[in-house]
Amino acid sequence: MIVPCFNEEQRLDVDTFRAFELPGYDLQFLFVNDGSRDGTSRVLQSVRDSNPARFDVLDLERNGGKAEAVRRGIMKAAEQPADFVGFWDADLATPLTELPAFLEVFARPNIEIVFGARVRLLGREISRRPDRHYLGRVGATLISQTLGLAIYDTQCGAKLFRMNDAVTKVFAAPFLSRWIFDVEIIARYLQLWGRDRVAHSLYELPVTVWHDVQGSKVRSTDFLRALRDLWKIRRAYFH
Repeated sequence: MIVPCFNEEQRLDVDTFRAFELPGYDLQFLFVNDGSRDGTSRVLQSVRDSNPARFDVLDLERNGGKAEAVRRGIMKAAEQPADFVGFWDADLATPLTELPAFLEVFARPNIEIVFGARVRLLGREISRRPDRHYLGRVGATLISQTLGLAIYDTQCGAKLFRMNDAVTKVFAAPFLSRWIFDVEIIARYLQLWGRDRVAHSLYELPVTVWHDVQGSKVRSTDFLRALRDLWKIRRAYFH
C-alpha cells in the first residue's frame, strides 16, 4: 500500500500503521516522503527500522505533489510481485479497518479497481465540512460528464487495484493533473480498455467511516484549480 506523505511529522499515526494486521495477506506499506520540510523523514525512517519486512520508505528530493508521489510509489511497488496495489491517505481519514472490505470486492473476477466512496448513508460515519461536500457534488457531476461514467466520488483517498500490466501502463507517465489525478487515472484506463470494460471493472465501495482530519492540505479554493485540471484532462484524453 502506497502512503504519500508531505509534512506529516505531527499527523502521521505511526502506532496505527504498526498495529494494523490483515489476516491472510502479506500487507506491506511503502511511505513516499514527498520532499517534506519538517521531521517526516525521521519519523518514516523509525517506522521502517521497526519492521523492514513490512515498511519501506521512498524519499523524493523535492515536493512534486500527491499525484507524483503516488505514481512513483506504485511504480516502485510494481517491481515486486503482488496481487494488489493501492494508495491510502496518510491522515487515515479512511481508517485502515476499511481495507478488508476493499479486498472482499475482488472476489468478483471482473473487478479490477476499487475506489472508496464517501456516501452519507444511515449506519455510516461520514463527516465532511458542508462546503467541501457541496463543492464535491458539483465537481462529481462535471467529472461524470467528462468521463461518460456515472461515478460518485473520485477523490476519496483510498483506492486499490488488481495488479496487472494495465497498472504499470496507467502509472508509467507523470500525470497532467496535480489536483484531480484520480480522474486522470480513470481516463487512462478508458484509453486502454474502453468505456464498457471500465464500467464493469471499476467498483465504488461506500466506506463505513470517513472523517475530515484537522490539518488537511485540501482547501475549498482548490476547487477552481480542480476545474482547470478537469479541462486539461478533457482536452488531452477526450478532445
